[in-house]
Amino acid sequence: MLDLDLPYYFSNIPKMSKLGQNICLKIGGCNLVVEMGMKLFGFDSMAPTGFLYAAFILNFVCCCQLLLLQPLVAADDQAGGASLFERVSQSIKVKKYSDALRDLNAAIEADPALSEAYWHRASILRQLCRYEESEGSYKSVLEMNPGNSAAEKELSQLYQAQNALNSANNLFDSGDLTKALEYIYKVVLVFSPECYEAKFLKVRLLIAAKDYSKAISETGFILKEDENNLEALLLRGRAYYYLADHDIATRHYQKGLRLDPEHGELKKAYFGLKNLLKKTKKDNAGKGKLRLAVEDYKAALAFDPNHTAHNIHLHLGLCKVYVKLGRGADAVKSCTEVLEIDGDQVEALVQRGEAKLLVEDWEGAVADLKSAAEKSPQDMNIREVLMRAERSLKLSQRKDWYKILGVSKTASISEIKKAYKKLALQWHPDKNVDNREEAEAKFREIASAYEILGDEDKRTRFDRGEDIDDNGMGMGEGGFNPFGGGGQQFTFHFEGGYHF
Repeated sequence: MLDLDLPYYFSNIPKMSKLGQNICLKIGGCNLVVEMGMKLFGFDSMAPTGFLYAAFILNFVCCCQLLLLQPLVAADDQAGGASLFERVSQSIKVKKYSDALRDLNAAIEADPALSEAYWHRASILRQLCRYEESEGSYKSVLEMNPGNSAAEKELSQLYQAQNALNSANNLFDSGDLTKALEYIYKVVLVFSPECYEAKFLKVRLLIAAKDYSKAISETGFILKEDENNLEALLLRGRAYYYLADHDIATRHYQKGLRLDPEHGELKKAYFGLKNLLKKTKKDNAGKGKLRLAVEDYKAALAFDPNHTAHNIHLHLGLCKVYVKLGRGADAVKSCTEVLEIDGDQVEALVQRGEAKLLVEDWEGAVADLKSAAEKSPQDMNIREVLMRAERSLKLSQRKDWYKILGVSKTASISEIKKAYKKLALQWHPDKNVDNREEAEAKFREIASAYEILGDEDKRTRFDRGEDIDDNGMGMGEGGFNPFGGGGQQFTFHFEGGYHF
């Protein structure tokens, strides 16, 4: 009798396809029927020839069934494998990686020798940058198929992506943003295109590089796949924040906090923005409380020095307040901060021009106001301020007779005479033999100053900014009487020497 090993067939049935299971059950059933028939009739060792012949025929038929249907079993197994990988492929197309991995894990559990399932799993894990798990699966493939060049190549790509991601993180920490972005774009996202860690690092790098529009675009792609991704909501809100679009930033933070009220970074960003807006809503400058306004602006600027899109307005507001307070040097500094952020800010140029007038930087004031007038040629207010600055520059380039005599612009005639007499005695050439040339020049200048300031009409014209040519005043024929009225006490003659 043909003996078939029943325990072998029944123990392996769960690992076979449905068709294979049916065949094994049929063969096992034939053998079982024969054995039961022999025992029923008591033929344990010796049996009539007819019965043995019938048993042989029955076993022969069962074996033929097995041999003829074995190719169909293999075909059924192949069809099942093809169906599995097709299902996995479809899951990957719609980015349902967890579904694909679940199917592959189930297939591997059912058949630990299914190397293709390991390979698919390794590839998906690599794309998700789950590098340690992916490496294990690739090694399993290579153990089953040593020398598999395709698997070896993908494993090499895994190592490249892993090293590039680590390098990008280190470069980000050190501030080398350009090189870090290069690693992300050219290596990590090439071999691991679905790596969220790399995508979020890229967005952080873009924000650090102040490319806020690109950061918004990148986080938008992520939120299309997962609208509740907290990290994407945080980073996108931060990009809008640095663009000073505070309303949209607030909405992103609020949505994230509705999903997770205890998210630390979202809470910090949301309440920080609220505090900033609270500080800048005060209008002490508009109420005339200028010193309080200075403190408000300073506090708001200290909150986030990197928030340039918003701080530009704070610096400009502070500059205006300083100009009103007459603090020219501080105003120049604040307006310069604005222009370093945006060199085309017309209002900042005008305010800095005003500030430079306060510190008597006439040329600087004219340069700023000319630039502002070129950028805004229709603004008559700017032209008026420019004309005032140009007049101040012109006045600054003539001799300041008040300064030469060392008196104030409000000095009385008697004070002017007194100052003149003192300086004339001090710089008389006969008293300065060792530096006679310098003394002569100084003496002439002092005499010219007194000629203008000692005359009410000339002094008035000088104060209005009119040009008055001294024409060598103090050197007239017959001498110059500094006290006027034809007096002779302080008449100077220059023929054959100076006589006081």
